[in-house]
Amino acid sequence: MDLVAKGDDFEKKAEKKLNGWGIFGSKYEDAADLFDKAANSFKLAKSWEKAGSTYVKLGQCHLKSDSKHEAASAYVDAAHCYKKTSTTEAISCLAQAVDMLCDIGRISMAARYFKEIAELYESDANIEKSMEYYDKAADFFQNEDVTTSANQCKQKVAEFSARLEQYQTSIDIYEEIARQSLKNNLLKYGVKGHLLNAGLCHLCKGDVVSITNALERYQEMDPTFFRNS
Repeated sequence: MDLVAKGDDFEKKAEKKLNGWGIFGSKYEDAADLFDKAANSFKLAKSWEKAGSTYVKLGQCHLKSDSKHEAASAYVDAAHCYKKTSTTEAISCLAQAVDMLCDIGRISMAARYFKEIAELYESDANIEKSMEYYDKAADFFQNEDVTTSANQCKQKVAEFSARLEQYQTSIDIYEEIARQSLKNNLLKYGVKGHLLNAGLCHLCKGDVVSITNALERYQEMDPTFFRNS
């Protein structure tokens, strides 16, 4: 069975539905069903470009039916296909999905896809853009009180800031995470590690007075700071 030919056939039928007459938007629903089948066939054939573009068409059908959640899902599916061939296309589809999810108040899902965009930029060694999207993801996760995910994203921003020798930015982030973690029984065991990272950034800055003052503050924040470190 030629899966690409099967996908092409479903896609042609979908296009025909769109160009024909329909009652109460049913043509978009019918076309969406056919585009979904086409995309699945292309995906099974590992024809990633065709699968990606077909999922975009599926998303557009859902938008015509005012189903933004389904449209966002289709754009995410498109992104995951484009990941195999084009980081740029994958990022574009995820960004569009995020916009739709924000419109319908799905902030946690939007945060997850901001993080995915950040990871794609990171895999492309675009550190500045990766930082930008990890920061957006952290902000959204924080708004939804998903603290662990927010902190993971903040730590990425701190790590990249240090790599770019923006040590004060890293220090501020690590100290903020440490302060927040002290209030959380599940997270407080990581405080020492965050303060240690902040301390290393102070060392990189090479300001002796700053280092001394920071170590005193860290000892006050976490009395175990100097033990076995």
